[in-house]
Parts: sequence; C-alpha cells; structure tokens
Amino acid sequence: LPPAEAEALVRALQGTELRDIGGQGWLRQHEYVEKLNMHGILSASAGQEQLLTELLVAHAKIPVLIGELISVEIWKHKVFPVLCRLEDFKPRSTFPIYVVLHHEASIINLLETVFFYKEICESAEDSILDLIDYCHRKLTLLAARSTKAQAADPVPPQELQKQAEMMEFEISLKALSVLRFITDQVDSLPLSALTRMLNTHNLPCLLVELVEHCPWSCWEAGKLKKFENGTWHVVPPEDQVKMTKLDGQVWLALLNLLLSPECQRKYRFDGFNKSQLLKLRAFLTDVLIDQLPNLVEMQRFLSYLAVTEPAPPKKDLILEQVPVIWNHILKKNSGKWEAIAKHQVKHAFSPTEEELKLQARRWAQTYSLDMMEALAPDKPRCRVCGVEAAKRCSRCRNEWYCTRACQVQHWQKHKPACNLMA
Repeated sequence: LPPAEAEALVRALQGTELRDIGGQGWLRQHEYVEKLNMHGILSASAGQEQLLTELLVAHAKIPVLIGELISVEIWKHKVFPVLCRLEDFKPRSTFPIYVVLHHEASIINLLETVFFYKEICESAEDSILDLIDYCHRKLTLLAARSTKAQAADPVPPQELQKQAEMMEFEISLKALSVLRFITDQVDSLPLSALTRMLNTHNLPCLLVELVEHCPWSCWEAGKLKKFENGTWHVVPPEDQVKMTKLDGQVWLALLNLLLSPECQRKYRFDGFNKSQLLKLRAFLTDVLIDQLPNLVEMQRFLSYLAVTEPAPPKKDLILEQVPVIWNHILKKNSGKWEAIAKHQVKHAFSPTEEELKLQARRWAQTYSLDMMEALAPDKPRCRVCGVEAAKRCSRCRNEWYCTRACQVQHWQKHKPACNLMA
C-alpha cells in the first residue's frame, strides 16, 4: 500500500458494537484489516514494516484491534449458538461463522506481525490484559486439542466443520506467537500483566503442557507430520529432531517467564509447579540445545530448582487490574444475546443474491490471486497428495493439483466451492 492509503486505513479502524458484527460497516472494516494484514506481511518480508508500526502507535489503534478480537470471541460463544437456534435463520453455507473466523484470523495475524516491536506492546496499555487473557484461552484450546486428538473420533467431522476447526487451530498458533512477543517485554509490562501471566493463568505450566503434547506434531500411518506455514507436512526421518518455529516460540516464552529476575520473584514455585517444570528436563537434549543455545541457561535453572526449595514469593499488596474490554462488552450486552441474534438475522445474515454477489466482488478485489501468491511462503502443493503442484483448477483458479488424476479424485469435494467462486 502507498503510505497515504495505509494511513487512511489505519485511521479508519474503529471499535464495533456486538450487534453490528456481520453488517456492512463491519464487513468494510474487515476489508481494511485484511489489506493492512497483507501489507504488513509483505512489508515484513522486505524488512520495511516500520511505517505500519508507527501508524498503529501514533493513532492508538492497538487497543482497537484487541477490542475487535474480544468482540468476535464473545460473539462466537454468546450470540452464534442463539443464532443457530432461531427458526428464521437459514445459513447460506455457514456464512456467519466463516466470515467472523476469518476476521479474527486477520486481526491476530496482523498483531503477530507488529507485536515484535516494543513500542507496539507498550501502546496496548491496559488492553494488554485482555490480549493476555485471549492468548491464554487459545493456548488452553491447543492443549485440549492435543489430548482430544489421542481419542479416536467415531463420527468423522463434515468438511465445513473441519475447515472451521482448522481455522481455530491456526488462530491459536498465531496467539502463541503473540504471547511469546509479549513475554519478550516482561521488563516493560505493568505489574498486573506479569501477575496475570504467572499466577492468575500459570502460563509456565500451560507451556510445559504444550512442550509435552506438541499439538502441531502427530504420527499418522507410521509417519511424523508437523504443521508449518499453514499446512501439515510429512517430516523425513533426518529432520524429525529439527525444531520448528512453533517449538521455538514455546521455549523462548518459557525462557522469558522463568529466567527473568522479576518473574522468579513473583512466580509461585510450589510443589505442583515445581514438578511440572521439572518435566522439561527430559526434553532438553543436546540436539535441542544445539539448535537453541539459550536453553543451556534453562538446563542450569532446572538443575538448581531440582535440588533446592525456592523461597515463597513475597506477598506484596497489589490492587490487581481486571481486563477492561471483556468485562465492558459482557456487562453492556448481558441478557441481550437473543435480541442481538434476531437483529443480525434481519440485517446481516440474510443477504439477497444481489448482496452476496456484490460482497463477492469486493472480496475478489481485496484477495487478488497475484497478491495471494506473493504472500504464500512455499510453492503450491497438491490438494490431494501434498506434493509440489504445477496445475491449477482452470475454473476457480483456487485449488492446485499435481496431476489430472488428483483433480478428478477431489472434484466431488471441490465442486461446491468451485461453483461458488466461479
């Protein structure tokens, strides 16, 4: 984006009322967020993301973006279930949940791109508590996913449900990265934020759970698969001990939370927490430490922790802050969930054919194929077998295949989406 357009889009970002989610103004804001998100990714890949960072700080828009995340999350849990129960709600290919999930994914992706910078973290001010709570909820979902995946699911999920679950999974992984960037700034965080991470949510133990169960890694038909760059890849035997970016995020967050003097002073090293943290020793192999040498300090710390009884944390008198945005939205809309759902059925989620076509055209302009290919981290892969692909569906130009046989095999699943996009 040209600098003037980027500034105009940043200026236009504003908080949305819960009842307006899915409306025309909200959809327009989604386009703004998506354009800024793509601009941020391309700028970061070229090492030129300072302009976007400066604009978001100068116009105090980080709390606005965090507010949008919280609104979307509350809508999913409070309004959407009511919406689905209404008799006059006839979902068109589950349009509401997908557009809302996509909005959430765009915002968390944008935050992941810019939260690397200390100024962004500081500009969040009190809303950082809401973001910490949001990331904690997403990491809890990740941990739950890893234990649930071990039990065989007797009912195979439908294709659309699988896509929604995959989007939730990817959003949770982005939240992990954002949390790690927040822990990079522990010295700059307000005391209440540190207390919330260490004692209210006990994030060190939650991160140990992620190291132990590693939800972005699984065995399937005797092959190890890892989730990277938006897809599951089969890992060749020689690369199975290689640390992924997601593994690195967890270990770096643990380093930040356990080795900082301020964190050690505030964290409760009681019997349970100590036993959980000592589980990490089994994972600190020489191969892992070679890839992330800072883990030598973690190894020393855990060896010391194993043979000592740390002093209990000092009981300072602290007036703990509470997350402002979450509480404000719940208080403002409590008891109105059904009224909001009925309003949205009438004004947002019952579009005419003409309105759907108009919205499709707007999105087609936002998501140009050239732009999407520029954002792709790898060469395209076959939708069926996962190998590198050179052929594309000529009708919708959205799915890739390695051979005609794979395209024919996938046609029945692809046909509804192909018809819609074409």
